[in-house]
Amino acid sequence: MGMLSEKDRQYVENMFQGIEHDVKLVVFSQSTECPYCRETREIVEELAGLSGKVAYEVYDFVEDSGAVERFGIEQIPAVAILGPGEEDYGIRFYGIPSGYEFSSLLEAVLMVGKGTSGLAEETRRALADVSEPVHMKVFVTPTCPYCPQAVHLAHQMALENSNIRAEMIEAIEFPHLANRYNVRGVPRTVINEEVHVEGALPEHPMLHKVLESVGLVHRH
Repeated sequence: MGMLSEKDRQYVENMFQGIEHDVKLVVFSQSTECPYCRETREIVEELAGLSGKVAYEVYDFVEDSGAVERFGIEQIPAVAILGPGEEDYGIRFYGIPSGYEFSSLLEAVLMVGKGTSGLAEETRRALADVSEPVHMKVFVTPTCPYCPQAVHLAHQMALENSNIRAEMIEAIEFPHLANRYNVRGVPRTVINEEVHVEGALPEHPMLHKVLESVGLVHRH
């Protein structure tokens, strides 16, 4: 029996009809099972079976060190979403994308499959000026209804600029990271280790935080 109900499968199939370009989901797991590794693989496998434009690949975190280094994977389970020609936009999921975060995974697949972020033109122009690396870590929990908004916005920004990397991190699965970044509530976004954002900010305020992290606007 699959991870998705028949109703969910039909919903995803209809949603994925909007995919125009090939998408690949790259899963990083381990033969000696990590928590939620099997479930994450099964979710991705099911999603790939719902559209001819969605494929998947699985790597072992220990044995496939070349792929781990190539994609910069730091913990498992992890999912990277690639576009046409296996272009890597820096879109990552660390931890099982379950609960509310299942919608974040669907939105990311659809966005990459359409090849457009959906951000406002003003935001896109501002992000084009980002020439330094930006690393966005969005801490979430599966029961947080506001977290998908923060995750999707970070992923939208990553799609717009190859210098931006955006990760969903499931705080409960990775307590050492939640402790390191002082996560007391979610969503909490950490940008370049220094800029911290509490809650799900709208597009323009989050853009300001990203630009702040690379010195394109001054901190107040």
